[in-house]
Amino acid sequence: MNFSRVNLFDFPLRPILLSYPSSIFVSKRFVTRTSAGVSPSILLPRSTQAAQIVAKSSSVSVQPVSEDAKEDYQSKDVSGDSIRRRFLEFFATRGHKVLPSASLVPEDPTVLLTIAGMLQFKPIFLGKVPRQVPCATTAQRCIRTNDLENVGKTARHHTFFEMLGNFSFGEYFKKEAIRWAWELSTIEFGLPANRVWVSIYEDDDEAFEIWKNEVGVPVERIKRMGEADNFWTSGPTGPCGPCSELYYDFYPERGSDDDVDLGDDTRFIEFYNLVFMQYNKTEDGLLEPLKQKNIDTGLGLERIAQILQKVPNNYETDLIYPIIAKISELANISYDSANEKGKTSLKVIADHMRAVVYLISDGVSPSNIGRGYVVRRLIRRAVRKGKSLGINEDRNGNLKGAFLPAVAEKVIELSTYIDSDVKLKAPRIIEEIRQEELHFKKTLERGEKLLDQKLNDALSIADKTKNTPYLDGKDAFLLYDTYGFPVEITAEVAEERGVSIDMKGFEVEMENQRRQSQAAHNVVKLTVEDDADITKNIADTEFLGYDSLSARAVVKSLLVDGKPVIKVSEGSKVEILLDRTPFYAESGGQIADHGFLYVNSDGNQENAVVEVSDVQKSLKIFVHKGTVKSGALEVGKEVEAAVDADKRQRAKVHHTATHLLQSALKKVVGQETSQAGSLVAFDRLRFDFNFNRSLHDNELEEIECLINRWIGDATRLETKVLPLADAKRAGAIAMFGEKYDENEVRVVEVPGVSMELCGGTHVGNTAEIRAFKILSEQGIASGIRRIEAVAGEAFIEYVNSLDSKMTRLCSTLKVKAEKVPTRVERLLEELRAARKEASDLRSKAAVYKASVLSNNAFTVGTSQAIRVLVESMDDTDADSLKSAAEHLISTLEDPVAVVLGSSPEKDKVSLVAAFSPGVVSLGVQAGKFIGPIAKLCGGGGGGKPNFAQAGGRKPENLPSALEKAREDLVATLSEKLG
Repeated sequence: MNFSRVNLFDFPLRPILLSYPSSIFVSKRFVTRTSAGVSPSILLPRSTQAAQIVAKSSSVSVQPVSEDAKEDYQSKDVSGDSIRRRFLEFFATRGHKVLPSASLVPEDPTVLLTIAGMLQFKPIFLGKVPRQVPCATTAQRCIRTNDLENVGKTARHHTFFEMLGNFSFGEYFKKEAIRWAWELSTIEFGLPANRVWVSIYEDDDEAFEIWKNEVGVPVERIKRMGEADNFWTSGPTGPCGPCSELYYDFYPERGSDDDVDLGDDTRFIEFYNLVFMQYNKTEDGLLEPLKQKNIDTGLGLERIAQILQKVPNNYETDLIYPIIAKISELANISYDSANEKGKTSLKVIADHMRAVVYLISDGVSPSNIGRGYVVRRLIRRAVRKGKSLGINEDRNGNLKGAFLPAVAEKVIELSTYIDSDVKLKAPRIIEEIRQEELHFKKTLERGEKLLDQKLNDALSIADKTKNTPYLDGKDAFLLYDTYGFPVEITAEVAEERGVSIDMKGFEVEMENQRRQSQAAHNVVKLTVEDDADITKNIADTEFLGYDSLSARAVVKSLLVDGKPVIKVSEGSKVEILLDRTPFYAESGGQIADHGFLYVNSDGNQENAVVEVSDVQKSLKIFVHKGTVKSGALEVGKEVEAAVDADKRQRAKVHHTATHLLQSALKKVVGQETSQAGSLVAFDRLRFDFNFNRSLHDNELEEIECLINRWIGDATRLETKVLPLADAKRAGAIAMFGEKYDENEVRVVEVPGVSMELCGGTHVGNTAEIRAFKILSEQGIASGIRRIEAVAGEAFIEYVNSLDSKMTRLCSTLKVKAEKVPTRVERLLEELRAARKEASDLRSKAAVYKASVLSNNAFTVGTSQAIRVLVESMDDTDADSLKSAAEHLISTLEDPVAVVLGSSPEKDKVSLVAAFSPGVVSLGVQAGKFIGPIAKLCGGGGGGKPNFAQAGGRKPENLPSALEKAREDLVATLSEKLG
């Protein structure tokens, strides 16, 4: 959970609800504010109800409502923000604690992104941590990418969505969950009872009786369904239980026969899922009743909004349609008059930009790995869809060809009651999106060039084999996945060139990616891991390291290769669980303490020494990893745990310096910078932050000066433990990667400089840092910069190392230190002059050798004789090879064609083709000719019609490649000459 977010739900519910601006609550009729100057033709109507969302205009068709179901369930506001508020208030008045949405970046390492509302409660459901409240309710932001291809095509698929949920941690069970779900749906939200159907697990007679007898749902509207549909499991083993789902019926007049299919998307939509977590599935497949039965529910906000606002799909609700309206404006089209392909593109862009904005807000930047790749892929899909709609910029001409920032601004405008932090981070979000879009548009240009090359290859191969030209499915997928080229455009361009596409091969590649995506992104792993089995009877480790570097402790458990043992002897690598420890476990970017465990002789037990080289945490249990250097260690024995004081001090210095660095960055380059990662080690610190450009030298110098001034101020640090809400109100910010308890957090403050939530170890006074020096600043991903620095003892070592190198350099150059730059510049100038002279000599030698080889030129054709020269020039370098070819073209009479090759180094081939104007006029181009020849040498290349260069990695193939060049050149020229 991202506790750095100041969420309105951290405070008493009722006052906050009353503080919502009255302008967003409009009884019966509500409209979405539109930008000034938007053409009315762009914001066309949704439906009768949708006109209340957007603007008054003529109606379009919607799903029909039978006369007996025309109940007035619009007496309350049904805007998306109101639905969310009413849901949370409903359960708050029934004893549920309203908790904030967790970050889209989950704490759970088994899941890439937060894909369900229950994810933040996983440790409670597993019994790993005690419940903090008996029951809770949330509006959780979620991301799913397993059905990416369905986004925009169906009424309900999204990448970003909100899941409203109520959860019980052993407090209540089926009866309350079912009755409240029905009351919420039919009374609070006013859904007609005759339109709500229910599914239950086929063997869940208890749920059936509650729905039938206590709620009063007719038997014909209760459907028993199998395990695949209505039995939830967390994995092969672990918590599980039956489900009950609520469906809304758009066409009740179709009846309630036994063959009614709730999976019919044209009639039904599932909007509420109740999971009754009542069993534990063993490895044998047996279902054992859980001691604590839990409730996990999820109601899709976008789905219930579609129902209540009476629009044809989720996209036309006030949660998403204002974004579509903005995109329509940029494309200068009307959503209602657009064809299905156009509507799908509008929906995809709107959906993807919701996901991108909230992911970037939560610290995920575009990259080629993990979560960053999700952001990059969504932006690329949005750019492609924008291109298909003809959007080139924001129509104001102020974003240099990028249009997504304008869409992001609309998403941010709608974010107030979803995540209050988004508006604070708006400048960074918009800039990252702008840079990624512009970068990708350049990639698209490269994709167009690659497509042209692939089509040329396909035509060339077909011409030689006399087969129908086609583009391989793998190549089409490469263009789609790597270069973002839509397969539809690939097919269109290919058709114009007379090339077909292997669509079956393309679909195979797509399906492989789809399966990998589903496996990676759509599983919430709730299986109890092996380490939990080992540690379930072990109490939390008491951490003493803030106040002491040594302590007496008792060995509670020993592990070798992940398996528990009673005793370990000399040479063993072992993991040790103690009841208490002074060792800091790796977290918050700070590496773990090193040190030793000592066992003193008690008469029967020999002395033992264990070197500890790492400490990790499993929840609140510390696992000390080390090697038994001497003696033996047993479970139950008392040890003296001693931290390496020198290494601890180094870590403390670098950790406090990291806090100072973050404050200095905010002061020098702007408050919008935020941490994206860190490393606090013994020898250096590393700090990653969100920023869209490299830092200037003067900025780096200013940052260093600020930090060293703060160090010199000798300010005492203040460390205190506060309730989380109090710490956030005081202005404390969170360290990236650190985890915080909801009730109380540790605040580390350098008064007047920095205040952060942090569980790491720190110096007592800034003077202990001694000095600070930035070693490097560089980009590591789009929008992510990295600073590496040293402080304290590591700074002294760095300065001493530089001094030693400078002393040796002065001795070598025989000058004083202050004269070194001048001497080095003079030597570089001499070196450049010598290299140029050597290059000139090599070029002259190559030209002379070429002049000799010109005698080997032969003639092709009779009526128009063309001189041809194809030769090897041994180890001539590429520049000299070019000079030789240029000399031959200028000295041999036009028309002439020259192809030269050489192997200047081991595993390197250079090729050059030079054609005179007379040869080019025949339609023979050097750039196209040299590419296939280079491929024979394991390389490639190209160039202009009259001159081209290429390279390769297989010198052994050069003779045969030149022979092939000679044959092809003769054949081509002979054909052209007739």
